[in-house]
Amino acid sequence: MKKRIDWMITLIPLVIIGGFSILFFVFPDQSNQILSQIRFFFGDTMGSFYVIVGLGIFLISCYICMSKYGNIVLGNPNEKPKYSFFAWGSMMFTCGLAADILFYSFSEWIMYASNNRITEMGTIQEWGGVFPMFHWSFIPWGFYLVLAVAFGFMLHVRKRNKQRFSEACRPILGKQVDGVWGRLIDLLAVFALLAGTATTFSVATPLMATIIQSLFHVTISRTTITIIIILITCLVYTYSLLHGFKGISVLANICIYLFFGLVIFVLLVGGKGQYIIETGIESFGRMIQNFIGLSTYIDPQRTTNFAQDWTIYYWAYWMVWCVAAPFFIGNISKGRTIRQTIIGGYIFGIGSTIISFVVFGNYSLELQTSGIMNLIAEYSKTGDIYGIIISIIKTIPWSTIVLIWVLVTMIAFYATSFDSIAYTASCYSYKELKDSESPHKVVQLMWCLLLILLPIALVFSDSSMINIQTISIIAAFPIGIIMILIVWSFLKDAKKYIKEMSDYSS
Repeated sequence: MKKRIDWMITLIPLVIIGGFSILFFVFPDQSNQILSQIRFFFGDTMGSFYVIVGLGIFLISCYICMSKYGNIVLGNPNEKPKYSFFAWGSMMFTCGLAADILFYSFSEWIMYASNNRITEMGTIQEWGGVFPMFHWSFIPWGFYLVLAVAFGFMLHVRKRNKQRFSEACRPILGKQVDGVWGRLIDLLAVFALLAGTATTFSVATPLMATIIQSLFHVTISRTTITIIIILITCLVYTYSLLHGFKGISVLANICIYLFFGLVIFVLLVGGKGQYIIETGIESFGRMIQNFIGLSTYIDPQRTTNFAQDWTIYYWAYWMVWCVAAPFFIGNISKGRTIRQTIIGGYIFGIGSTIISFVVFGNYSLELQTSGIMNLIAEYSKTGDIYGIIISIIKTIPWSTIVLIWVLVTMIAFYATSFDSIAYTASCYSYKELKDSESPHKVVQLMWCLLLILLPIALVFSDSSMINIQTISIIAAFPIGIIMILIVWSFLKDAKKYIKEMSDYSS
């Protein structure tokens, strides 16, 4: 096995991430200052790049779906899907979002409610539910699905034996993929994968720690509890991953049942069902009506900085996750056509995501608009968004049960998401890996453990939300360039494949 491992691709990113972890832990204040300066360059000066790539990839997903490319089967021409639509959709949804969806569903509108961008456009009632839908729907899932079909085509149609970003660029770069350029692409991809892991773990795990503090009235610090949660989650996803795709599928199904059960409970028992549904319908319509404007808003005069602080961060965040999630989605989509993969992905992925924001987001929004709670003022005063989410949940009947339910669901989300990340990272460690072959369990175990290093360092350094976001923005810039190469390569190779099949049939 040792001869098959690419130690350069495996170790260099880990050394870099390890170095960052030490710096964040030893010099938290200085590290935060440097990160802020780097964020300004990538997120502000180069912000237009993320906006262009975001809208461009979404439009390409529509083109691929409706064109002749949509008929291509990800596998042999007569191959059937390995998983049912529900099992496939469950793994796709849970691998791509992690527990962040619950954290942001309750709180996203609160964090930018006082931004001038909202008051410029109207009221928080009109726009509070629009931006979360926009930030988590068509463009983000477009990133995932376009790359998923590109990787699925590479793995299942062309039968390539290297499951890496660089291999997906071979139709354009040719033999350069085997040299310095290929190495650079893969190093950047693994670094981005680790950065995405750190971001998502660091954003939502403090909420889980706060729930535990609230439930059990423990006196241990939030930081300590957060690290314990990270370690427990690591154990869960490690156990699941080592049982292969069957274990991942079972955990994904459990996660989906927990998630939708929670959604239905809040909708039916929370006492705000009519408001939630009506506001959700109105927000979705407003998002569709204003989609192009929202997608191209950059705020050249920086009157609000909303685009730089939120939209650009989100596109960067999803770009970073594109190193792992699309590979996993492409892997489990064997036997489906490209059209089925894109449309099915949009239906299940966007549908489930929007339901989360409509129900949980509008529940908390109603508390604000009805005057029951002043969540905006509380956030401006304390900045403790985790405590605010707890106070929101405590207004739901049987709140203790709901808090436990949220906690277990978040652990399940994290576990299923990190199954896919650890699996993808394990594949990256191999010089060659056949389509039907899985990484050795020792390699998978190693990645399961290594993926928690940077998140723990970020938690210890008590990084602010802004600096945690910066990790994704930095890593996403080169990934955006590589994504363009991958899409270009796929279109070129798929066109060649269609011609080959046409010549063969004639």
